[in-house]
Amino acid sequence: MRLINQIGEWFEHRLQLAAPIREITVGHRIPRNTASWFYVFGSAALTIFMLQLVTGILLALIYVPSGAEAWSSLQNLNHDVALGWFIRALHGWGSNFMVAVVLIHMVQVFLFGAYKFPRELTWIVGVFLLLMTLGMAFSGQVLRFDQDAYWGLGIGASIASRVPIMGPAIVKIMLGGPIIAGATLSRFFALHVFVIPGMLILFVAVHLLMVLKLGINEWPMPGRLVHRATYEKEYRELEKTDGVPFVPNGIWKDMFFAAFILLAIAACAIYFGPFGPSGTPDPTIIQTAPRPDYFFLWLYALLSLLPPAMETPALLIGPVVVIAGLLLLPFLSGEGEKSWLRRPIAVLTILLVAVILGTFTHLAGLAPWSPQMNAWSGDPVPARFLHGTTALQRQGALIFQSKQCRNCHSLGELGGQRGPALDSVAVRLTQDQLIRQVIQGGGNMPAYGKNLSPAETTALVAFLETLHPQGQPAARDASRDQVLRESSPPPTSPDPAQPALSPSTKQP
Repeated sequence: MRLINQIGEWFEHRLQLAAPIREITVGHRIPRNTASWFYVFGSAALTIFMLQLVTGILLALIYVPSGAEAWSSLQNLNHDVALGWFIRALHGWGSNFMVAVVLIHMVQVFLFGAYKFPRELTWIVGVFLLLMTLGMAFSGQVLRFDQDAYWGLGIGASIASRVPIMGPAIVKIMLGGPIIAGATLSRFFALHVFVIPGMLILFVAVHLLMVLKLGINEWPMPGRLVHRATYEKEYRELEKTDGVPFVPNGIWKDMFFAAFILLAIAACAIYFGPFGPSGTPDPTIIQTAPRPDYFFLWLYALLSLLPPAMETPALLIGPVVVIAGLLLLPFLSGEGEKSWLRRPIAVLTILLVAVILGTFTHLAGLAPWSPQMNAWSGDPVPARFLHGTTALQRQGALIFQSKQCRNCHSLGELGGQRGPALDSVAVRLTQDQLIRQVIQGGGNMPAYGKNLSPAETTALVAFLETLHPQGQPAARDASRDQVLRESSPPPTSPDPAQPALSPSTKQP
């Protein structure tokens, strides 16, 4: 004991941490009523985040962020590494629990009016923490790089591409290029392991600092109004008259609930196991339902059930309005009543949002991938599209058939409706545009650059160039024609100094 005390005194003499720690724990006083089970969700979210950091570091030692190795490295973790499946399951279920606990914490803060003066910035930082938590969850799903992750990322890229002006640049930054490939995984690995966790650590530190400086929101009593001129003085008086030390009065409930959450995560990990990976990513396999993890299921159902014309406004306007409303909330309603018993609009808003999200989450299990693709790729290409074609174009038709393109596109009024009909595609797109669309994808179409050889791409595009109405020429690149005209030599004119030869005087 003497040796331990000497070591502790040696560190304390140099770091001098005892006084700040004592002030934060024993010296930090909270209103008596806040030592409640309603105030345990913030510390539980922090505990889960620590679990995510530890398990994430362990997984990063094995995971290979490469298009060729990511899927196999997860299989290796599931089947070959000792307890690798359990670490993956802890990390996956920890992500689900973290999203749920953070959402519950935000609802509790909203209902208790804890966003009001002087805790406006605390609420704003909490909103960003929620967004970054969702970003962590989405990027983690992408790193599984299975069939669901591939198509989910394709849908995410399609959503990002609809942003006016900046859409193509955002997609290129997101994917690390024009197609989903190894560079895409490197980007998301960096986001998931370094960028977002670093930002989370910074914002969590700021969030905790403001909680310590401004105090924990008191229990919302009906009739106790918030006034900017008097609130802080009233709160400090409440701390003195009815305050208790955070340790041990408040911390034991936080620790008990955090331990319960960790046990629940471990139980789910043992019973349900890790998430995926499912089949290897392949854009040619159209018969898939790329449903995301539960926290994005409502968005999947919404996009599946909305009319196509409403998708882009809902995606571009809806999130902006919601996030702006959350950020402006403490400035629009920063004073007045805190108790939910006297704020019926706040209670009805939470109930309405919960019913809407719950309904769409339930419908996600029934909603088709918009629109439903029920075409059968085994239907032969109509003979009229093959009449008079060359061997290369017939080879392209065979590739068109084998890659199941008709599951998404109709030809001769037969086929899927997810993509546009291809009967006159050669009129709409030039040869270069066809090649770019096949290789890079775009809109709802995935990129096939990693699944087609150059020869297959050439043959497929040669067949697509034949798909135009009879008598209507295929689209041509006007700029290329202009370049050809400018590069060709001008016709020679006769020299006026030399007499023109008549046909009778021309030499043989």
